[in-house]
Parts: sequence; C-alpha cells; structure tokens
Amino acid sequence: MTTKSISKTKLRLKNLLKSHETLLLQKNSPIAKYNGIYQRYKNPIITADHVPIHWRYDLNLETNPMLQERIGVNATFNAGAMKWNDSYVVCVRVEGYDRKSFFAIAESPNGLDNFRFWDTPIALPETENPDTNVYDMRLIAHEDGWIYGIFCSERKDPKAPKGDTSSAVASAGIARTKDLINWERLPDLVTPSDQQRNVVLHPEFVNGKYCLYTRPQDGFIETGSGGGVGIGYTDSMEKAIITEETVIFNKKYHTVYELKNGLGPAPIKTEEGWLHLAHGVRNTAAGLRYVLYVLMTHLDDITKVKYQPAGYFMAPNDEEIVGDVSNVLFSNGWIHNEEDDSVYIYYASSDVRMHVAVSSIAALIDYCKNTPEDHYRSSTSVQSILKLIEHNKPFL
Repeated sequence: MTTKSISKTKLRLKNLLKSHETLLLQKNSPIAKYNGIYQRYKNPIITADHVPIHWRYDLNLETNPMLQERIGVNATFNAGAMKWNDSYVVCVRVEGYDRKSFFAIAESPNGLDNFRFWDTPIALPETENPDTNVYDMRLIAHEDGWIYGIFCSERKDPKAPKGDTSSAVASAGIARTKDLINWERLPDLVTPSDQQRNVVLHPEFVNGKYCLYTRPQDGFIETGSGGGVGIGYTDSMEKAIITEETVIFNKKYHTVYELKNGLGPAPIKTEEGWLHLAHGVRNTAAGLRYVLYVLMTHLDDITKVKYQPAGYFMAPNDEEIVGDVSNVLFSNGWIHNEEDDSVYIYYASSDVRMHVAVSSIAALIDYCKNTPEDHYRSSTSVQSILKLIEHNKPFL
C-alpha cells in the first residue's frame, strides 16, 4: 500500500471508531404517544451497529490493509434482562452473517440508552451433543442463589431424511452462573414433549421443587397438539426432568394466541399476584404475527389465571414492523425496579433490534384488573364497549 492509501485507511478507522462511540452515547427519549400503560422510546437500545468494532474488524492494518469487516453481525435481539450492581444488563442474542447466534452481555447505567457490550461474548460451554445454534436466553435470579440462563438449544434432527437440511430439534438448554461471565452448562431439560423452544424458570421454589413454564410442541415449527403455556416441576436443575407437563393457558381460536403462546421472561411477584409477559402468535395472509400480552396468576396457586385482559398488550408499530422476520414483537426480559416500582420491558422487533418500554407495577396491575376479558365473540366485544360508553356518560 502507498503512504497515501495507508493514511486514508487510518482516517477511515478513526471515523469508524468515532461514529461507533457517537452511537453508543446517543440519548434516548420517550415518544409522544402514551397510552397510560407503558411508554415507548424513540431509539432502539441495541442494534447490530452497537456490537464492538473489535469483534467485527481486524484493527491491525498490516493484516487488514483495506479495513474490511471480517465478522459481520446481522441482528441483535431477544435479550434476557436483570439488574446487576445497580446497572441494567441484557443478555443479547447476537446473530452473525453466518446465521449462528450467540449470547453477549450489554450494560447500561440507566436502562434506556448508553448500552455497551462487555469485553467479550459469553463462551457458553457445550454438552456432549453440541448445539448447532443457541438463542433467546431468559435470565432468572433464583432463590437458590444461582443465576440461571434458560435458552433454546437447536440441533439438526437426526431422524431427518437424507437431503433434508432444515429439520431441527429444539430443546431447553440450561446454564448457571454467579457473575454472568463464567457459566456452568447443565444437561438440557427433559420433558414429555418432543420439542421445547420457550422455557422459563419460576424464580421461587414451589413446594420445594423447581418450577418451569414450558411451551410443548410436536415439531420444531409446528406446535401440533401443543403450543400453550405448560408447567412442570423438577427436584433438581443439575439434572432437570419434568415427568408431567400440564398446559395451564392454552391456544384458542380467533385470538392473538390462536397458533402459539408462550411466556417471555420470568414472572414478577406483586401483592396482587404474579405478573406474566407472554407472546401470542396468529397466522395472517402476510405470515405469522407475534404480539405481546399480559396475564396474572394467583400468588397461592401459580397454575390459576387471575386476570387476563383481552387482546394484545403491545404490537409492532410502524418503525418496528419491518425486519428479517417482519410483524414480530418478542420479549424474554424485563426488570422490576423495586425502589420506584417501575418496570423496564425489553423487547425485540422483527428479529433485528432491541427496544425498551417503561411501565410500572401499579399500571400493569390496573391494566390486568380493569381491562375487559376476551369473551371470544364479536357481540361480546361490542358489549364491553357499550358498557364503557354507559360508564362514561356522566363525564362527557
């Protein structure tokens, strides 16, 4: 390379690092629209461009004189979340150009912006049967003292016919840590179902056992007879085996969860009950539509639904609807700030980017208790509106 070209490359590198730092320092602000339940924010909190430059580029100009990006990142989405040393951390699913996903921790001082990835991605140990792909980790600080990461472990279906390169088997992978850096891999969860893609660990023991919410499926994509929110118990997470899986909240015709429904993050305990954030899937002429919904279960019996507002809690807006898998919102992480009872909801849009919305325990309880339930017919939906109109007459 000539002296002139070297100078140009050095300037490119300088500008690349500067623009990356500018992105990381970008302040976030609430959007104007507010429904009284949650507040969306203007900017995505994490995108592929937030991934550290030194994870993607060889910064040695002798070995990379043209400053080419060596390892491309396609998307950052579906992140678990928790408070860590007074900071907000998210365990991001980072997907490379090679279609392989891995986990990486990003940290923010305020939970709304300035998210920075830790020095290195998580070096997740493998089992004796290595995963082809891992994704969508839930972070659960359990009362046993461990932080558990429950995630989807994907492998090629060994029963697939010759030439079939897409059939897969999904299992619930389990790892645990004390510091979010060093992870111990445990055997995958064993359940009566053929496939498990969305499994969540309850943060407390239930009658002395570990409790897990599942989403049983007959196939990798097709739910078959499964697809509802299941629940099961195991004596140990070191060799987690669920012998009986009971569906506590099933799919239902002509709802936002008619095709699939499963929990997102671990539930939040309140005085009124356990708050759950879940995803519902229905089919449309344009493909699958993923939305978020909320429900509450009883404190003394987590298998019983106490409140279930009709319809979705959150759906993709105009900016969120387009991506690798369009028309999708998915959340597997939220944080309850006990000092002010705020709730930071971390969600991904269309399998590309991460966002935050802010609510509160009071708002979510109010929403659950006072939003009409779904009675599953058009006429009953109208009756709910008429009841509200009648209630509002003195205030018009």
